[in-house]
Amino acid sequence: MGSCCENSCVAEGLMAQQRGTLVKVLWINALMFVAIVAAAFYGQSTALLSDSLDNFGDALTYGISLYVISRGTKAKAKAALFKGGLIFLAACFVLAQVVYKTFNPVLPSYEVMGLFSVAGLLANGWCLLLLWRHRHEDINMSSVFECSRNDIASNLSVLLAAAAVWFFDSGYPDIIVASLLAAMLFNSSWRVLKSAWQGLR
Repeated sequence: MGSCCENSCVAEGLMAQQRGTLVKVLWINALMFVAIVAAAFYGQSTALLSDSLDNFGDALTYGISLYVISRGTKAKAKAALFKGGLIFLAACFVLAQVVYKTFNPVLPSYEVMGLFSVAGLLANGWCLLLLWRHRHEDINMSSVFECSRNDIASNLSVLLAAAAVWFFDSGYPDIIVASLLAAMLFNSSWRVLKSAWQGLR
């Protein structure tokens, strides 16, 4: 009896830790989305827009993860399925922007791209650090960690695109990086959806 009580206390303690971490990363991503989406439209950067959508998707993901944190494996698998769908939709939107910018090229602001990609890198680095210890705990936290890791790659890619836009004085590096980010999002959505489907089975 004492053992069962002890196991229950451990489980409740773990859920409390997960909940506290998710609240923190949710607020970080919500604030970064507002800042970066404004910067993306101001700086006319598709790569930066992709970065902001990633933050928006993450904020929704963390909110859903908070909802299912104390629920069963099936509920967590369904949440992961929804997260995978969000990532897929974000990838489709970025791809549509890439096609549009290919036929309607503009020169984005490399200053805005560079500044906000660095700000995003710092914020997402903090999120990744907070989520690191939870990455193997269950399917819910594993998919959350996957989203955060994508953000780091996204920030670094936008920073590289900003440098290339400045060096070549062209908007094509922005389009190329946005295309690569869309491919990364498609790949990530496939991994999350596959894991969720296995959980549901």
